[in-house]
Amino acid sequence: MAGNHRNSSITRRRALAVTGGTVAAGGLAVTGYQSAFADTTDTTEATATASATSTGACMTLMSSVTEGPYYLDGALVRKDITEGKSGVPLTLRLTVVDATDGCTPVKGTAVEIWHCDAWGYYSGYTTANPGGSAPAESEDGSTANDNTYLRGYQIANANGVVKFETIFPGWYTPRTCHIHVKVHTGGEKKDGTYEGGTVNYTGQLFFDDTIAEEIFALEPYSQHSGSYTTLDDDMVYDGGGASSGLLTLKAVHKADPSKGYKGSLSLAIDPDAENTGAGSGGGGTPPSGGPSGEPPSGAPSESASPSASASS
Repeated sequence: MAGNHRNSSITRRRALAVTGGTVAAGGLAVTGYQSAFADTTDTTEATATASATSTGACMTLMSSVTEGPYYLDGALVRKDITEGKSGVPLTLRLTVVDATDGCTPVKGTAVEIWHCDAWGYYSGYTTANPGGSAPAESEDGSTANDNTYLRGYQIANANGVVKFETIFPGWYTPRTCHIHVKVHTGGEKKDGTYEGGTVNYTGQLFFDDTIAEEIFALEPYSQHSGSYTTLDDDMVYDGGGASSGLLTLKAVHKADPSKGYKGSLSLAIDPDAENTGAGSGGGGTPPSGGPSGEPPSGAPSESASPSASASS
């Protein structure tokens, strides 16, 4: 595919609510496909947090951006959000710290992520054209629920850390490869999802172009052809590196990118702030006839298996 082709027709737009920077937490490389999704001891995360606070220097607030057109309420609290969707494994570790209090970990925050599949389709919007040429979402052969795949919450531990098991996202016109993220506080886990509270931060996580284009040459990503928008031409990413959501990525196996990646980033937030990301601009044009932010109907319970809850 034309992964290295820059979409020069995209005008860069800034969708920032606050400015500032942060630092990326280091990734932990392991070997093997299963290892990419394996649980590991959190001593690395605790050490990274202690190091940030012991120096007396603290990260400034992360930049907040638009939530985009594909947000849905009612995502499930779960670590593995793949539901059988095919793609290169991605273990994502995010550390939430309080930028107003010496970068202390923010325990109990609910971190929510959502992103498209390998062909650029979002759950809840599976008929929205991702641009270029791609098979229909229904042709992927998975048992994923069309309303819930690649969406989920995790609750931060004592070190402010959450982990997700997912796949490397694909792309859709006119955006670069990205993952959406919200940080919530003050709510509670109920009926398998997270309810109430305040959205303190809305952002997007980004991927190095060289790694993304290498992934997009693999199956099933390669079945989506067209002009991929690079970071420099994206309408949301502003070139600020980690402070703008650029993930630190570590390959599970350097010689074989199909084995997966570990991605990590520290999110420095203000727990007293509110930023839903709604109406901030950017993020692409909402598809016609798609859902409007209501909880997905027929969403599976937290204990339901993807195959048991799959929609037709």
